[in-house]
Amino acid sequence: MVAGTPDSAAVHDLTRGPAGRQLLAFALPLFAGSLIQLLYSTVDLVFVGRILGKEASAAVGASGLIVTCILGIFTGLSVGVSVVAAKAAGRGADQELERIIHGAAGLTILLSAVSTVFSLLLAPLFLKWMHTPADLMDSASIYIRLYLLSLPAIAGYNIGSGILRALGDSKSPMLYQLAGGAANVLGNTLFIYILNWGIQGAALTTVCSQGLAALLTVRRLGCLEGACRLRFRKIRLERRLYLQFLSIGIPAAIQSVVITFSNIIVQSNINRLGVDSIAAFTAYFKVENFIYLPIVALGQAVFTFTGQNIGAGFTVRARTGVRLAIIMGVTVTAGTSGLTVLFAETAFGLFASEPEVVELGGQIAHIAYPFYFLYVFLDVFASAIRGAGKALPVMAVIVVNMCVIRICILQIVIAIYPSALGVAAVYPLTWACTALCLFLYYKSGRWVPKEQNITKGGMIPSC
Repeated sequence: MVAGTPDSAAVHDLTRGPAGRQLLAFALPLFAGSLIQLLYSTVDLVFVGRILGKEASAAVGASGLIVTCILGIFTGLSVGVSVVAAKAAGRGADQELERIIHGAAGLTILLSAVSTVFSLLLAPLFLKWMHTPADLMDSASIYIRLYLLSLPAIAGYNIGSGILRALGDSKSPMLYQLAGGAANVLGNTLFIYILNWGIQGAALTTVCSQGLAALLTVRRLGCLEGACRLRFRKIRLERRLYLQFLSIGIPAAIQSVVITFSNIIVQSNINRLGVDSIAAFTAYFKVENFIYLPIVALGQAVFTFTGQNIGAGFTVRARTGVRLAIIMGVTVTAGTSGLTVLFAETAFGLFASEPEVVELGGQIAHIAYPFYFLYVFLDVFASAIRGAGKALPVMAVIVVNMCVIRICILQIVIAIYPSALGVAAVYPLTWACTALCLFLYYKSGRWVPKEQNITKGGMIPSC
């Protein structure tokens, strides 16, 4: 196990060995998992939009904000659990790690049960608050209520996979996501295409696919060795632990929810610019995934790498990992963004058929994509700081810059230059502001625990 304990089969030690190789090996399955998720979300869109029609697609879209907010809460909690678990793994604290895993399981069961009941009761009210059209209300209510039945599975997968990644295992969650993706395709085919169950079939497919991924994740935790093994009889509610989870998880959840609302405001401004601009930005966000997903995977790798090494007291190694991650990220992003700009017409042609939309999308790409390397600094610094357990500063920086400042700049740009190209210019500006603020906080060293002996990990491994 990490830091010299014997349980090596349960934990992949990120505190030893070449830092660059460890980061890359850990990030690749995360990237593959993101691609799988993107693939089966696209399959959902095809089945709902092409087979059920625009009304069903609109009903699913009307429920999107509720789903995003709920997912943000569980993702935030997963971040909190991951940080605490990674630091304990780095210290080799077996008994503490055992408490964390079983306490997290107890919290998952409690929160998923409570959130499912309240969400089912309040879903129609939320849809009314969001001004869902009356002719979509019935379909949207049916979809969201069935979808909400998958909340325990969503919570189980997110928190369970967060623990596995904290222990250095990024491959298993990717494989379980692949299994869920396959179940998603089969479910859509069966429920929508063959049985013709309509929007209910789309929701039930989500329940089944998420349930399979969660079941496999829990099974994996139950098959680990030693202190890391999940034993159902040891599941407890650990109130002291929950303060640690929530102190990191709540800022991450708030950040996710606030950014969702910020994106809605940005989208509402785009919607005022006409159909071509809406279609061009829709294609832009789809093409963007090819640049964005490798960065996110690298950030997640840095998150776990930093957590384990800070837990072990290897601050120098943690900083080395951050530096190597930035070099790798900028190199990869320069390649992906450069190719996307060079072949913008071909890339946008995959998602739009109208020449004017493809042309406008290419112009937007030429403004934003060359500066996408800034997002590497943003994501890597944010992941490192959060991995060390300092989620509140990250939340504050990102919310202020990516929400408040972005919306202010957007309103000024729209007033002076109301066009899709003006909106596109807002993104690099706020990436730069956010990256700079996070760099200054990272450089200050306040993210490192005060009691940490920074010379403990003074030997910087080869990369």
